Amino acid sequence: MTIAEPARTTAGEIAAATVIAEAMSYTYAAALRAAALLGVADHFDGRPRSAADLAAATGADAGMLYRVLRLLATRGIFREDDQQRFEMTELSDALRSDAPSSARGGVIMSTMRTHWFAAFELVTSVKDGEPAFDRVFTMPFFDYLAQDADAGAEFHGNMGSFSDATRKLALADYAFPDSGVVVDIGGGKGGFLKDILLRNPGLTGVLFDREHVLTDHCLGDLDASSWQLVVGDFFEAVPSGDVHVLTYILHDWSDEHCVRILRNCRDALNPGGRVLVFDTVVPVGNEPSYSKVLDIVMAFLLTGHERTEAQFRALFDQAGLRITRVIPTQGPLSIIETERG
Repeated sequence: MTIAEPARTTAGEIAAATVIAEAMSYTYAAALRAAALLGVADHFDGRPRSAADLAAATGADAGMLYRVLRLLATRGIFREDDQQRFEMTELSDALRSDAPSSARGGVIMSTMRTHWFAAFELVTSVKDGEPAFDRVFTMPFFDYLAQDADAGAEFHGNMGSFSDATRKLALADYAFPDSGVVVDIGGGKGGFLKDILLRNPGLTGVLFDREHVLTDHCLGDLDASSWQLVVGDFFEAVPSGDVHVLTYILHDWSDEHCVRILRNCRDALNPGGRVLVFDTVVPVGNEPSYSKVLDIVMAFLLTGHERTEAQFRALFDQAGLRITRVIPTQGPLSIIETERG
C-alpha cells in the first residue's frame, strides 16, 4: 500500500487566502472603535492589566474585551503577556484621552456609522461616480451633519483629534510671518488656528466657518484681542487677511467647488498675502500612501478627492493663484504655498 504524498499548496491558493484575509481588515477598525469608545487606554496605571480588570473599569464583558484586545495586540496596539494580561504600547498610548496628541477622537470619527454605511455601498460610487453617502442617507454629507445633532457633534467634536497630530507635524515645517492676520477657512472648532497663534504670538487670527460648527470653539483661553469668530460660507466670500489657511478642506470638494473657494481666498488676500493649503499630495506610482486610503473615504462620502501635485496646479491656475512651493512634512500632509498669479 502506497501512501499518497500530501498535496502541495499552490501559489494561487496562497494568493486567494491572502486576498480573503485582506477583506476582513475591517475587523481591526471595528476593534479600534470599541476600544476607543470604551476608553480602555485610560484605565492603565503603568502595570499589566487583565481583561477582567479592564472590563470592570469600562463596563464591558470580560471575554469579549479580551478578544478585542488580543486582536489589537497583533497590530502592536496593546501587548499581551504570557499571563493573558495586556500592556500599553506607544500606539495604545495615543488612544488615551489625555494624550498630548490623542487619537481617540480621530478613531471614533473615522468609524462613525455614517462612514461604515457609505463605505458598504462604495460600489455604487464606482459605478456612477457619485458619493454613495448621498444615496444611503438621501442627502449630501455636510447637510446630514447640519440636521442630525448627534452625527454633527460626533464629527465636528472629533475632527480636531483626527487631524491634530498631522497638522502639528506640518506646522513644524512652515515659518509664518511675524505679524498680520491669519484666516482659518472652514476652521471648525479652532484647534489648528489656536496652535498657529500659540506658535506665532505676533499674529492675530480669524476663525471662519458655519455658525453651528463654531459652537463650543476652543479659542476662549487665548487673549481675546488675538482672535475673532466670523460666520459665513466659503463658497460666497471669506474674510480678508494676510494668510488664508485651508486644512483638509479642498479634498472634500469637486474641482469646480475648489476653484470657487480659492478664488474667494484670492480676492480677499491683502497685498503680498499667501494662501496655504494643508492637504495630502498623492504620489505617482504603486507605493502605499495614506493619501490613497483617504481618497477612498472621499469617494464614498463626498464629491472631492485627494490630488496629485499636477492636479493641484491645475486648480490654482483656474483660481488665479500661483504655487510658490510645495513643502513635504514629517506627516502625511504637504503644505502648498500660493500667491496671486
